[in-house]
Amino acid sequence: MSPRPSVQASRVRAGRPFPLGATWDGLGVNFALYSRHATKVELCLFNERDREVERIVLPEYTDEIWHGYLPDARPGQRYGYRVHGPYAPDAGHRFNPNKLLLDPYARQIVGQLKWAPALFGYTIGHKDKDLSFDKRDSAPFMPRCAVVDPAFTWGRDQPPSVAWEDTVIYEAHVRGLSMLHPSVDERARGTFSALKHDGLLDHLKGLGATALELLPVHAHVDDQHLLQRGLRNYWGYNTLAFFAPEPRFLSTSTVAEFKQMVAAVHAAGLEVILDVVYNHTAEGNELGPTLSFKGIDNASYYRLADDPRYYVNDTGTGNTFDLTNAGALRMVMDSLRYWVQDMHVDGFRFDLATILGREREGFDPSGSFLDAVRQDPVLSQAKLIAEPWDIGPGGYQLGQFPPGWAEWNDKFRDNVRALWRGDGGQLPEFATRIMGSADLFNHKGRRPAASVNFVTAHDGFTLHDLVSYNDKHNEANGEEGRDGSDHNIAWNHGAEGPTDDAGITALRARQMRNLLASLLFSQGTPMLLAGDEFGRTQQGNNNAYCQDNALTWLDWDQAGSEQGALQIAFVRKALKLRRRYPQLRRGRFLDARDGGDGGSVEWLRSDGAAMGEADWNDPEARVLMLKMGGSDVDDGEHRPEHDTLLLVVNAGHAEVRFAVPSPGDRHWRVLLSTTAGQAPVLDEGGGLTLPDRSVALLASRPMRG
Repeated sequence: MSPRPSVQASRVRAGRPFPLGATWDGLGVNFALYSRHATKVELCLFNERDREVERIVLPEYTDEIWHGYLPDARPGQRYGYRVHGPYAPDAGHRFNPNKLLLDPYARQIVGQLKWAPALFGYTIGHKDKDLSFDKRDSAPFMPRCAVVDPAFTWGRDQPPSVAWEDTVIYEAHVRGLSMLHPSVDERARGTFSALKHDGLLDHLKGLGATALELLPVHAHVDDQHLLQRGLRNYWGYNTLAFFAPEPRFLSTSTVAEFKQMVAAVHAAGLEVILDVVYNHTAEGNELGPTLSFKGIDNASYYRLADDPRYYVNDTGTGNTFDLTNAGALRMVMDSLRYWVQDMHVDGFRFDLATILGREREGFDPSGSFLDAVRQDPVLSQAKLIAEPWDIGPGGYQLGQFPPGWAEWNDKFRDNVRALWRGDGGQLPEFATRIMGSADLFNHKGRRPAASVNFVTAHDGFTLHDLVSYNDKHNEANGEEGRDGSDHNIAWNHGAEGPTDDAGITALRARQMRNLLASLLFSQGTPMLLAGDEFGRTQQGNNNAYCQDNALTWLDWDQAGSEQGALQIAFVRKALKLRRRYPQLRRGRFLDARDGGDGGSVEWLRSDGAAMGEADWNDPEARVLMLKMGGSDVDDGEHRPEHDTLLLVVNAGHAEVRFAVPSPGDRHWRVLLSTTAGQAPVLDEGGGLTLPDRSVALLASRPMRG
């Protein structure tokens, strides 16, 4: 049984049921906690030495919300809850007042979880398992919530508000991006403060990125089994507090550090997108710990199985958050609005987003959460990106999210990888993917930008490893290589991993440029994985979720190497061309039969003739030309939108001469190619010869007399 703290006579008033959480109003703090099934709620106050000094019964219960007001409380006050109610796992209830619980609305978490048997609501090792009841106090092992002062002077902070068709996403991890960066002070490395440094921001801006997408920054838990192996949950997809920044990312004692980071990123002209995990929490299944939601109102926050002792596990992590419950839905919506309105972030990427749209009958594009977001005047204006799959029934929903959403397009990833690996029969789909995947997104007024195109992401091989390994090498994770996907569509080009063979090294470098060109010259929203611009490696590990070390931290020395610098220059030029030529980022779908939007599309064979049905159906076809017309409005001045672009692709195994279509009263010039050294030039016959596995982008501009 948890010991009672010494009695102190804090003044307490009824307070208000809203807003939820601990709210400082300049005079005192209002505390409000949602629990439909609780019978009593105790607010536990802690001093700076983390000693529990007082327990206060919240005096009021209004509309399923327990609340009270402490006129003497101030920002910095550390607190937690003990919630009373039935301990009846067979009925879905797991109340245990011996367990200190985190406030789901806590704006700041202080300290880290220390794994111990007392964290569990049941007695570990008991013959009745989770049906037993544990009386040990968990407070010594729990982090604390802290009251925050929301005051912050934003000054002239102006979010860039980049149009979707102009967006280029750079996916990164706070620690991975900054731990080894030479311009970042060592004390700031791995924290939000590091992301304010000019050296990092200048690199992103100079590269051509418009949005920094951060892997989860919400406070999360390191899995016990990882800590026992000397590892940790590096990626952070194990959220426990949806309003609080992860404590290890703070170099200071206040959450204002996050706001300062956002203001600095905005000042550099970049948007901030957060990768968020609202599909599950860190409390696991019926054998998991009692840390917050499970002890506050298990039956309301989680989706329970037909036997309510157990959890629906559509996430593969043990539990699934229940967004069909009004209280849980409200919490998620409040969390999202908090990060937009109070923290000034510009958008979100939703992990396993299919779960967020799954109603009792299955996935529904008009489900509770998706409709709530769509009608919300704040959130509907943010950038919303879905990872459109999970492991639950009907879990793969690519292209099925409602208007206003963009989606990770794994079909783009797989097709582009397969084409450049040399797989046959990929050309027809490649044509669809680089034109924005109209087969998936051209409905309900959705635009090509709804397709978030990527070749690599945090989950899987880096770009360098994609062309350097046939198989995953995850031994460092301690699971004997069993973890991580075996479906990598990778090719080592003749040697597994590092090699001194100059020919293999050169081909790998060209293949990285081919994959980057396919990504950056495609319609849709491109997403770059941090470090791919200079070819970083994870030594073949395609599931580095638990590696918080040099394996996942970006090696910025490599960015300064000859090969790294060349690849950075290639990405910069490709993105500069993407910005310059609107033909590469159309605002609407085009195909060969649609000349609208001031442009047209033609698909050509290597001999310059139009692609026919037999050409598309040839499983050995690996070459084509894509002609993209510019605006047909001639105002007498040369503008990039007037140019015709020609994308020349040779994904085959031999050199090919392309008969470039006659430019008429124009002249062609090569804008960029993936070949090493000097760019290919047109011969006297109007042909362009590309070596095997190469791409070139040409433009023809009108001649002036």
